[in-house]
Amino acid sequence: MTTCGCCEAIAAVLPQCNGIMTVNRDYTGETPCGMKFTTLAGTIGGGLSSPGFVGHGKYNTTQRKFCKGDGGLLRLVWMPKILKEEIGERLKARATELGVPDLLDKIADETVGVTEDAILPFLQQKGHPALSMEPILG
Repeated sequence: MTTCGCCEAIAAVLPQCNGIMTVNRDYTGETPCGMKFTTLAGTIGGGLSSPGFVGHGKYNTTQRKFCKGDGGLLRLVWMPKILKEEIGERLKARATELGVPDLLDKIADETVGVTEDAILPFLQQKGHPALSMEPILG
């Protein structure tokens, strides 16, 4: 899939955490994939196909088709706190449909860490469902 770089959010694979992260344009800090939003947008923008990355709308995160081929919402292991607050109610509703009503509490944010090494213990402690799914890379 390609994107122009003007998307609201970008999802990226986090292989060590067996999941994906998403970051929105309003978040200016570092992310667990090692890039800020601006760097990510420059990397995936311009119509380039970039395996492991996809641009999307913020509210697309809570749709049934979000990253469906990779396990969907249950793969989401990190997102900025401001995005969690903005789409939290929708995310909780979708997670409840998926049988994991407390998923939002299991998703790390920048207060937990901004590297895979930093967030993995949190995900393990919380019992994040992505950790028990088939490997995301294969």
